[in-house]
Amino acid sequence: MNEFCVLFKRNVKLFFKDKGLFFTSLITPIILLVLYITFLGNVYRSSFEDIFSGFSAIKEDLLDAFVGGQLVSSLLAVCCVTVSFCSNMLMVQDKVNGARRDIIMTPVSSSALSLAYFFASFVSTLIITLTALAAGLLYLSVVGWYLSFTDVMLLLSDVFMLTLFGTALSSLINFFLSSQAQISAVGSIVSAGYGFICGAYMPISQFSEAVRNVVSFLPGTYATSLMRTHATSGVFAELEKSHLPKDILDGLADSIDCNVYIGADRISIPIMYAVLVGSIVLLLGAYVAVNVVYSKKAK
Repeated sequence: MNEFCVLFKRNVKLFFKDKGLFFTSLITPIILLVLYITFLGNVYRSSFEDIFSGFSAIKEDLLDAFVGGQLVSSLLAVCCVTVSFCSNMLMVQDKVNGARRDIIMTPVSSSALSLAYFFASFVSTLIITLTALAAGLLYLSVVGWYLSFTDVMLLLSDVFMLTLFGTALSSLINFFLSSQAQISAVGSIVSAGYGFICGAYMPISQFSEAVRNVVSFLPGTYATSLMRTHATSGVFAELEKSHLPKDILDGLADSIDCNVYIGADRISIPIMYAVLVGSIVLLLGAYVAVNVVYSKKAK
């Protein structure tokens, strides 16, 4: 346990001392928030204004809150995973600069080393994602606040679970990397592609049916849907009070991926949680397995 604590503290300190790693991780959610507000916000707002144009009872801040909830959930859905890849780069950098080899030569167990990398990455990522969540909630409080205490707690749990998923995924992938070029390649692919396949940049309801059916099996899609649901549930409750027809409300929920379908079957929220938790357990099991195999070969 003492070995683990020492390595854990060492990894967390190195992450925050490494200005390149830290600012790369921190700037991701900041840039995304600015881009969402500046560009996607106007696109979302225009489409929703067309839908609500026939309902004069819809308040302006309600529309802003609806758009804001979609933007904030998109931001969190992306940065919980992409930031974890940045914070987990220390594992690969230790291989590149020989630090891992030096640590292994000391009386440190391989399990303590592997766990220290994982939990240090998780904590470092969680600090940044919780900061992004706080910034998102602050933004919603300015444009229009319709979240309940339960909604906030559910968003907090979503961030925690998706950060754990992102850390498990990045730990497993980064375990097989051994060069700076590989780090850059994987980081670029994840940063550019993950937001699309999880439905953060563009709702999967806008994809073709074939693509929609494929991404509907991915855990990241369910995490995005859960965040969208919890970030906009207060707005939907208020819209119901405005006597909007149920088919319009259902259409809105479908359009922003609060509802996810496989074929014609709608996936319930408990199943979404089950898939996300199962994926985390599966990835953690795979990470433990490859470390066990590697340590046996090393001996």
